[in-house]
Amino acid sequence: MDAGLITSMLFATVVAGTPLIIVALGLLVSEKAGVLNLGAEGMMAMGAVAAFAVTHHSGSAWLGVLAGMGAGMAMALIFGVLTLSLLANQVASGLALAIFGVGLAAFVGKPYEAVALQTVPPIRIPFIADLPIVGEALYNQQALVYFSWALFWGLLWFLYRSRAGLVLRAVGESPSSAHAIGYAVIRIRYLAVLFGGAMAGISGAFLSVFYTPMWAEGMVAGRGWIALALVVFATWRPLRVMMGAYLFGGVMITQLFIQGSGLQIDFPSQLLSSLPYWATIVVLVIISRNANTIRLNSPLSLGKPYRPDA
Repeated sequence: MDAGLITSMLFATVVAGTPLIIVALGLLVSEKAGVLNLGAEGMMAMGAVAAFAVTHHSGSAWLGVLAGMGAGMAMALIFGVLTLSLLANQVASGLALAIFGVGLAAFVGKPYEAVALQTVPPIRIPFIADLPIVGEALYNQQALVYFSWALFWGLLWFLYRSRAGLVLRAVGESPSSAHAIGYAVIRIRYLAVLFGGAMAGISGAFLSVFYTPMWAEGMVAGRGWIALALVVFATWRPLRVMMGAYLFGGVMITQLFIQGSGLQIDFPSQLLSSLPYWATIVVLVIISRNANTIRLNSPLSLGKPYRPDA
């Protein structure tokens, strides 16, 4: 295997894992605050179609990203009103949001199915990008790839090194205790849910504007559900979330290279296409095989409604 092929596969793996990192880290913040939002697939779909439409009409990819972020936040706000203000069941509301978002995105995106956008040029970091193999693969990337890395480090600092992160985790562990010492639990949870929606929208925008600059119904392709699984099986740890996302991206790119190489393999193409999902789930299950680890790291109030005056 020559260096050029390794560079190409590494480059493609990073790109394929980026949308998962962004949406999964957003969901991690929401769940750390005690809110379980299963609507990631719908928020990503709405973010993707909104970003594509605005980019198509305005000619600006960054306006498209902002539109995708706004669409994701709007969907998250609906979920927040239902579950935080009206105390609806979080699981049922999240599932409904996912179905509603995917369906609405398909309807809104119908006029754009035959439209293609111009490819957004990557940002090359001087000198570092000249390193062999890793330079071209890691430092000649789209801006949102660098954003995902900054998001990871920023979130790591926020959750474990800042007072605000400590408060967020306290709200997820014991909202009644946090409320008793004066913290606005519902407001903090709203902010966490909106942040998760914003990240899902940006992730969807990456898919439709940067990754494959086109709109197609079903282009999210289950990434929202994979992101939800990543957060749980990674035991709510940002580093494991990132590793799982790149694992998914790596296996997906590998099976695409195998299918495109013309190798004669006695495997149905559908089975090869499912390999990324199987590999991600199997590895993360192995990592988190100790059920006590998940219980110890899971926010104690995850998925439980809270009424401040109760």
